[in-house]
Amino acid sequence: MLRPGSFVVSLGVASALLAGACDDDTSFTPAVAAAAPGTCVPPPRPSGATIKLTTAFAGQAFTSPVEVLAIPGNRFYVVEQKGRLRVLGADGASATTALDISAKITAGGEAGLLGVAIDPKFADNGFVYLDFTAPLSPAVPGVVFQSVIARFHSSDGGATLDPASEKRLLVVDQPFSNHNGGHIAFGPDGMLYISLGDGGSGGDPRGNGQNKDVLLGKLLRIDPAGDPYAIPSTNPFAAGGGRPEIFAYGLRNTWKFSFDTATGDLWAGDVGQGKYEEVDRIVLGGNYGWSTREGKHCFADPACSSSGFIDPVVEYDHSEGISITGGYVYRGTKLPGLFGKYLYADFGTGRIWAVDQTGPDTFAPLLLAETQLKISTFGQGPDGELFVADYGTGTLQRLDPAEAQATPTGPSVSLAETGCLDPKDPTTPPIGLIGYTVNSPLWSDGATKERWLYVPEGTKIGVRADGDFDVPPGSTAVKTFSVGGKRIETRLFVRYPDATWAGYSYEWNDAQTDATLLTSGKTKPLANGGSWTFPSRAECFACHTSVAGFTLGLETRQLDRMEGGTNQLERFARVLERPIVPNVVAPLRAADSAGASDEERARGYLHANCSMCHREGFGAGAALIDLRIDEPFAETKTCNAAPQGGDLGVAGARIVVPGVPSKSTLALRMRALDQNRMPPLASHVVDEAGVAAIEAWIRALPAACP
Repeated sequence: MLRPGSFVVSLGVASALLAGACDDDTSFTPAVAAAAPGTCVPPPRPSGATIKLTTAFAGQAFTSPVEVLAIPGNRFYVVEQKGRLRVLGADGASATTALDISAKITAGGEAGLLGVAIDPKFADNGFVYLDFTAPLSPAVPGVVFQSVIARFHSSDGGATLDPASEKRLLVVDQPFSNHNGGHIAFGPDGMLYISLGDGGSGGDPRGNGQNKDVLLGKLLRIDPAGDPYAIPSTNPFAAGGGRPEIFAYGLRNTWKFSFDTATGDLWAGDVGQGKYEEVDRIVLGGNYGWSTREGKHCFADPACSSSGFIDPVVEYDHSEGISITGGYVYRGTKLPGLFGKYLYADFGTGRIWAVDQTGPDTFAPLLLAETQLKISTFGQGPDGELFVADYGTGTLQRLDPAEAQATPTGPSVSLAETGCLDPKDPTTPPIGLIGYTVNSPLWSDGATKERWLYVPEGTKIGVRADGDFDVPPGSTAVKTFSVGGKRIETRLFVRYPDATWAGYSYEWNDAQTDATLLTSGKTKPLANGGSWTFPSRAECFACHTSVAGFTLGLETRQLDRMEGGTNQLERFARVLERPIVPNVVAPLRAADSAGASDEERARGYLHANCSMCHREGFGAGAALIDLRIDEPFAETKTCNAAPQGGDLGVAGARIVVPGVPSKSTLALRMRALDQNRMPPLASHVVDEAGVAAIEAWIRALPAACP
């Protein structure tokens, strides 16, 4: 779920996280391929995973789950971000509501009901603690809402909480709507630990991470037995020098921490800004560097000093993932090879890792599984076994041992060998692949594209209610990028027989005779003086999101267009589960479409380039705005809305200021070429036509928000 940190910049993090990594351009008109099926054999899925995920608890689904906590009676609390605390019964097949505070909280993006903790003396006192964001009444300038730690009482063993018993222990003003932390847990010392982000925006504009006189950007420790709480005497600033509640500081937005049940060690996942995610082992009084550093690296000042900062145990850059979700040290029995290792995941890419100790004081990430889940939290059972919650489907998935896998065989290096392009002429699609173009291009730094789709013989493409194509397992989308008349990259986006996905990049040789599979992302200089970024396999899923159906250009609004006197949808007729009637919904218009209105050009551009992340159901700050073309402007939540990622130094900036593009971060970020850029990955050139369309639309908007 949450991009609890830099997954949110003014628009969120990812209007189109990968320039051209999805589907685009109208510049190439391919010939209609023959109906007879060809062959397309992409690389075998990488093996070596040590775990698999199994749907648990009879598939019980929750709404935007952000926390799973074992409670007495072999039950679990499941926290739903919109404000409900649910109880998953011991039978695993039923769930009831313990408390619903949705009417009294602020929810959406990174806000909402975020955490729950059970008092160590629960059997005697019945106390349950919640962490949530709530509106401030009356409103105070500069405060968007408050982070609240409150105690509730249960008289029935946790089955229900009495809403009238609420007692607020700690209330913290939040200057921006992102970076709220939100995790709470009791430590082995019986104290309550609380994570608070740096206050939001981007880049810690108020310097909260290193300011010991504020609570933001910290991990706190309090004794809830006080009134409203007491300060543990061993807290580093209990006697002065900083806020006495502070346990550790220099943290950007800790999204989940946990205590090792065997050693008591405190582990945390801290979300990065734009480059690095980190795993920290938190110690009393530790300073973890933010915002002087991001991970082990200087953040704003390249000559920063590292003196006094504690390095992360491991870190990963944004070629591997984009938003860390902290987990637990594994103490179960099903996965003996992971015993004693700390597990964590990435919300953006679905990858799961363990921290592997490679020496007395050295650690490295060990990749355990590639998933397409939006892993918002881990859960730990009383037996030490682990679960993850999928924010997208709302289900809980159990970590089980993976079956033994055979050594992969088949094409892996040469694009020609895959058969996805003709082995004798890899610049020409083989028989059986369907060529297509789209109505509204995804910006790819001016590259032109050739695109085809392979669908296995005897299978059909489903069409979702929103018009997205649901291609069958075994399908492969093929796309070649050219710059200056030379092919530079071909990407394969593959749906394997088990319905999971993977993306692969092939780099073309100078002779233009073949392309070679890349094992990781890279950036190479171009003859025109520019550069081209090949995405890593993990980065593919920053753009190819589950809520957008994974494939992006393959939707009715994009494909409904005339080509050579016939509607392009006819090319797909033989492989569709149901026929599609052209023009039932308006096809998308491109940023430079002749005869289109300002609104049609702009909304078409935003739908194609941004809505894969900025939409209902995606989670995090990205979901605060909804840029799908089906949403009326009033429902996009952009008009005069405060930008979560900061104002870019423009006084009075909002996401969209009607009539004033120069104060609208929606347009400003498209023109930026620094860390504020949208899209934030793999794009080095401003899309002048796209920005012009957005600016023209903003100028034409009525002064008053609808």
